[in-house]
Amino acid sequence: MKTFYIIANTDKEESLRLSYEIADYLISRGKQCRIRSREQEQAGSSSGVLAEEVEGILVLGGDGTLLRAARELAGKRIPFLGINMGHLGYLAEIEEQNVQAALERLIADEYTIEERMMLSGSVYVNGIRSEQDVALNDIVLNRFGNLRVVDYEVYVNDQYLNSFTADGIIVSTPTGSTGYSLSAGGPIISPTASMLMLTPICPHTLNSRSIVFSGRDRIRIRIGEGRRSGADEACVTFDGDTCVQMKTGDYVEIQKSTEVTRIMKINQVSFLEVLRNKLSRS
Repeated sequence: MKTFYIIANTDKEESLRLSYEIADYLISRGKQCRIRSREQEQAGSSSGVLAEEVEGILVLGGDGTLLRAARELAGKRIPFLGINMGHLGYLAEIEEQNVQAALERLIADEYTIEERMMLSGSVYVNGIRSEQDVALNDIVLNRFGNLRVVDYEVYVNDQYLNSFTADGIIVSTPTGSTGYSLSAGGPIISPTASMLMLTPICPHTLNSRSIVFSGRDRIRIRIGEGRRSGADEACVTFDGDTCVQMKTGDYVEIQKSTEVTRIMKINQVSFLEVLRNKLSRS
C-alpha cells in the first residue's frame, strides 16, 4: 500500500497530533499521505477530494468517527483502518501505541479486508420519498416532540408482522449489534453475518424481544395513530445522524444495502476475543 488518506476527529487534539505524526512517518517511508482538513470535515464529505489512487483510509478517533467516514464514502470501496482514540472501540482495531507497527504491515501489504454489510433506508413523508441514506450500524426510529410512546407498525416483505408501542425501534446490522441495539437488550451477532435485527426500545409489553431477519428481507416501519386518533411524531436517524422527522402515516423502508464497508484487519484476532476484551473493560 502506497497512498493513504487520514480522517481524524478534529474535536480531539490527540487525534490531530497523531494524524500529523502518521503522515510524517509515511512520507519518510516514501509513501503518499493526505489529511482531511477541518473545513472538509465541517462540510461533511471527503468524497470530492479523494483521488482515485488512494488505497487506504486511516480513521483516527472512536467508532463514531469511523461510522461517519463509512457513510460519507459509501460506494468508494476504499478500505478503512480504525485507530482507536476513544474508550470502547469495536471497529477501531489499532491502539495508539501500536500505530507504527500497523503502518509497516500496511506498507508491506500484510493485511486482510473484512466486508461489513450496510443498511439502506428510504423515508417516505406524505407518501413521497423525502430521504435516502445508508448506515453501517443502525437505523433508529425514536419518538419526537411529546414524551409519550409511539405505535410502530412493522411489515416484513409487505406482510404485516406486529405493532410495537415503544419509545422507538432499532434496525441494526451485525456490526451494529454491539452498539445501541445491545444497550436496548438485543443479541450480539458476528459482524460478518448477513442479517437485519429489529429491537424495540423500552416497549410497553412484557413479551417484546429482538427479531433477527435474513439479509434478503425488507422491513417497513410505519408511524401509527396517536392516542385519541391524534397524530404522533417520530424521528429516524442513520448511525445517530441525519435526523428526519416523521408523523403518523409516514414510514421508512429498510433493507440490506448494495454498498459495503471494507475494514482492514492487521491482527488476526477473532471477533470473540475482541468481544471478550471489550466486555471485560466495560
